[in-house]
Amino acid sequence: MRQTIIAANWKMHKTLEEGLELAVAIKAHLQSAPTTDKIAILCTPYIHLFHMVETFREVDHIHVGAQNCHQELQGAYTGEISPQQLSAMGVPYVILGHSERRQYFGEDEALLKAKVDQALAQELQPIFCCGEPLEVRETDGHKALVKKQVEEALFHLSAEQIGEIVIAYEPVWAIGTGKVASPEQAQEMHAHIRQLVADHYGTATADKLSILYGGSVKPNNAADIFQQPDVDGGLIGGASLKAEDFTAIYQAG
Repeated sequence: MRQTIIAANWKMHKTLEEGLELAVAIKAHLQSAPTTDKIAILCTPYIHLFHMVETFREVDHIHVGAQNCHQELQGAYTGEISPQQLSAMGVPYVILGHSERRQYFGEDEALLKAKVDQALAQELQPIFCCGEPLEVRETDGHKALVKKQVEEALFHLSAEQIGEIVIAYEPVWAIGTGKVASPEQAQEMHAHIRQLVADHYGTATADKLSILYGGSVKPNNAADIFQQPDVDGGLIGGASLKAEDFTAIYQAG
């Protein structure tokens, strides 16, 4: 059975004090929640990570992730954070390739391939994001674009390595816009991604891969999206900034 993952992406929100307050509230809500084949991952700003690791150290089903990392282990890269630093801190997950990193910072598949390799080498599990902007969706190019993103950044990996990857499909037109892909649209793209993996690595590998949906998931639509057969949870943005909303989404998974 594939693992269900409800991951929070706080983006550039919350001061240190606000973040700790939110983390404690989420811990209180989720500490006794059902955990069979389901985990939560809180991907927070860097300033929170050390405290998050300590906060959730004794909670087996709540994990911590970073929102990005550099492709080098160390060096003269002012303002960056390396996968080695994250791993040494006890952070197990890292988001790579989020649409905002692609759009605002020019990240492409060649760079993301290097980041994936370094993250895996440091025993971090990448949450690899892929997805299409509105203009690509409207010209029916969404499947081809996602195929390119996944193949160029990930398909150099071994079958064992691909098993360490979590993929998050995020229709860019549904991030922070209030729009959301229909459950059927989400299922179509998740099935497409899983088939891409099956064609390259085999059905057994593809069937174990967790694929998350990211794009304006809220308590009132989470259950309909998560019940789709190839949707294994969500990468949650705005709704993860309120403990009650994130808890409701987790419970819907």
